Amino acid sequence: MSCLVTLKQKGMRLTPQRRLIIDLIHERASHLTAEEIIRHVQEQMPGINKSTVYRTLDVLEKSGCVYKSELDDQVIYHHADDGHHHHLICERCGRTLECSEDVTAQLEKDLEEKYGFHAHLQHLVFGGVCRACREKEG
Repeated sequence: MSCLVTLKQKGMRLTPQRRLIIDLIHERASHLTAEEIIRHVQEQMPGINKSTVYRTLDVLEKSGCVYKSELDDQVIYHHADDGHHHHLICERCGRTLECSEDVTAQLEKDLEEKYGFHAHLQHLVFGGVCRACREKEG
């Protein structure tokens, strides 16, 4: 688990709370909202408060252990070891598709070449209409 090594290399303590949050995010196949993380952590450690969880998530994001993005007006988290990917969300049926990071490669290159801007496009959410919903329209 590279996140644990990263935190230790940065001189950060691996508290039981941090370990619990890292394990939860790492073990789940799906993305988690902050509320889901808080609920799980409080079930395991009833004394922990929301602000501790939010601070821990912020530390984990800044250290590169987790990615944070917005999805349907919620903040979601996933483990950085899961790799870079993006989400395509159908605005009609709500279906979510994952796509690889290579779909933004040309955009990253263009932003760098044209504007000298290095964009961080690790985990994006795109809204639109899926093929099935477009086909229903006929």
